[in-house]
Amino acid sequence: MADTVQPTDLSFFSTLAASGSLSAAARELGLTPAAISKRLAQMEQRAGVPLVNRTTRRMMLTPDGEVYLEHARRILDEIDALSELLGSAKKSPKGLLRVNATLGFGRSHVAPAISRFVNRYPQVAVQLQLSVTPPPLTDDAFDVCIRFGEPPDSRVVARRLAPNRRLLCAAPSYIAEYGVPLAPHELVRHNCIGIRQGDEAYGVWRLTTGRGTARKTESVRINGNLTTNDGEIAVKWALEGHGILMRAEWDINDYLSDGRLVQVLPAYETPGADIFAVYSQRHQMSARIRTFVDFIARELKEAREG
Repeated sequence: MADTVQPTDLSFFSTLAASGSLSAAARELGLTPAAISKRLAQMEQRAGVPLVNRTTRRMMLTPDGEVYLEHARRILDEIDALSELLGSAKKSPKGLLRVNATLGFGRSHVAPAISRFVNRYPQVAVQLQLSVTPPPLTDDAFDVCIRFGEPPDSRVVARRLAPNRRLLCAAPSYIAEYGVPLAPHELVRHNCIGIRQGDEAYGVWRLTTGRGTARKTESVRINGNLTTNDGEIAVKWALEGHGILMRAEWDINDYLSDGRLVQVLPAYETPGADIFAVYSQRHQMSARIRTFVDFIARELKEAREG
C-alpha cells in the first residue's frame, strides 16, 4: 500500500490533468510524449486502477482519476502553504505562478506589471498565457486569472482590482462624414465595429440612462461590415474611421485624451467591466498569490492616477 502513490506523482498528475493531453503535458514538463505515457502507466499500475481514458486527440480522467486529482491538488496546496509558513516565502514569495489574462489588456498592462513584479520578487517564476476566452473557473490550469467583470461563481475568490467602463467612441473623421448619434436607436443607422470575445452576447449593445425608477436600458442590435475577436484590431479600425466602437476605457483613454477618438453618447452607461483577479478559494493563504494580486492592484491604481 505504501507504494500505491509516490509523492512525485502528485505534481506530475496535476500538471497532466491541467494540460489536457499527453503531448501538451510533455511540452510543459520538457519530456517526450512516450515518457509521459510510460510514467502514467506506471502510476496506474501502482494505483491498480485506470486514471485516464486516452484518445488520439485528447484525454479524460476516469472517476478514480478525478478522485486522485482532487486529493493531489489539496495535498500540493497544503505542502505549499506549509512551506510558506515555515520558510522565507512568508517574507519573500517564491515558486511558480500561472497567470491568465485577456489578449489586449494582458499585453498592454498585465505583462509589463509582471516584468516589474519578478524584478522585485526574483524567486517567483511567472507563466503568463493570454487568451480571447477566459478559462473555465473550475479549471486548475492557472493560479490567477485577470478578467473583466465579476464571475457569478461563489466557488472562487474575485478581488476587484480597478474600476473600468465600456465607452462608445469613434474617430473625428467618421463623425465628420456620418454625424453623431443622439440616441441609442440611431446606432442602427451607423457602421458599428463588432468584437466577438468570451461568452458575451455578440451584436447587441445595451445602453442605460436615468436614475432610480426612471432608469431605463435600451438594447440595440448593431450593424457593421467589420468584426474581430481582437480588441486591438478593433481599436485600430476605429482610429482609421471605419465606425463606432464599444471598448473598455483602459484601452482607449489615451486616444480620447489626445482627440484621436471622441466619445459617443456619453450620457449613456454600458454594462460594467471592472477588472478582477480571480483565484481558487484554496489559494487564499498562498503568499505569492496574495503578493501578486496586491502588486497588480497597486500597479493599476498608479496607472489610472498617472
